[in-house]
Amino acid sequence: MLSWYQAKVARRPLLTQAITTAILFGAGDTLAQQAVERKGFRNHDAARTGRMVLYGGLIFGPAATKWYQFLQKRINLQSHNATIAARVVADQTIFSTCNLALFLSSMSYLEGTDPKKKLEKSYWPGLKANWALWPAVQAVNFKFVPLDQRVLVVNIVSLGWNCFLSWLNSSK
Repeated sequence: MLSWYQAKVARRPLLTQAITTAILFGAGDTLAQQAVERKGFRNHDAARTGRMVLYGGLIFGPAATKWYQFLQKRINLQSHNATIAARVVADQTIFSTCNLALFLSSMSYLEGTDPKKKLEKSYWPGLKANWALWPAVQAVNFKFVPLDQRVLVVNIVSLGWNCFLSWLNSSK
């Protein structure tokens, strides 16, 4: 399976990673609705899952792909560990902060609610949760995972993270 994925990424990296991300964002939302919120399949909010799929495939997947390429090309220090640390800091101070704001705002817009209110309510709790998980994940990702597989690693960890984001976004 991994060799099949690697072949697809080698031929069409942006498309492959966008599709993978869309699928896993949808899976994360389904986990949130079924395993965490226990809605049952009759009460499953398909539009909510669709919004997550849309965001994952059209925004996060392509953005993360390009972001990791940028980090690989532009942040290279004399020490390998310093390079990893600098990439993690850049990822957590630039990409994560912007992505969370974009996620909450776009979800709010697609839901027909006020993005400003959503950000006021959910941004800081989401960012604190992000900083509790992602620096360690990204340190391992940047140190051990080849560039073409980093989005996949993030997507796998994101099954749980997207479950949290979906819950955070949908909590009253």
